Amino acid sequence: MIRFYFHPTPNPAKIALMLEETGLPYEAIPVDTRKGDQHDPAFLAINPNGKVPAIIDTEGPAGPATRVFDSNAILLYLAEKTGQYLGTPADRPELLSWLMFIASGLGPFSGQAVHFQHAAPAGLDYAVNRYTREVERHYTVLDQHLTDRRYIVGDTFTIADMSAWGWLERAPRVLKEDYPLERWPALDRFMHDINARPAVSRVQSLMKRHAFKTDMDDQAQRALFPSNFPIHNQEQRS
Repeated sequence: MIRFYFHPTPNPAKIALMLEETGLPYEAIPVDTRKGDQHDPAFLAINPNGKVPAIIDTEGPAGPATRVFDSNAILLYLAEKTGQYLGTPADRPELLSWLMFIASGLGPFSGQAVHFQHAAPAGLDYAVNRYTREVERHYTVLDQHLTDRRYIVGDTFTIADMSAWGWLERAPRVLKEDYPLERWPALDRFMHDINARPAVSRVQSLMKRHAFKTDMDDQAQRALFPSNFPIHNQEQRS
């Protein structure tokens, strides 16, 4: 059994898609990050970085409580556990390269673009421009790569596609446009192809199943962006 700790955001969505695609039995455990659940000691014992997603594999190689955190690490772990969505052995160098491209580039720049457009104080135009332009550059790299191929790696659907899908699915929020992927036709086709998979609709249903906190009030600001507040204030509120 996989215990899957999630919030309805891009990185957990990747793991939900992998779990649905593989058919692994799992228990979805909500972590309400706007309430600060990710800072609870019980969750920090699973992910000391205090972020979702994270999993506990009750039948893992390290015993009945094998923890794995960080979305791409989890994707690799589950792919190796099941022998699914890894591509061929010859695909391995490309698979690892694109997973790191997403982990170190597409994902972080997308997250910062969202932060500076939707959460940060107004007037930080340099930061908004920096992160949105980098998102667009990463989109262009992927779009050019996908121009003459269906999937990111090899000839079959892999965890590289799942990893990219998690953030590309949020492109309207990332770039504050209704249909941003129309500018990248290969990416647009790629996303239509993945979104047609039955597992995607199951993931979307899962993400709506729990009533997560939606208000971006003081509690949410302190829970999501604790580094913005003095340490002594955090200690007083803990």
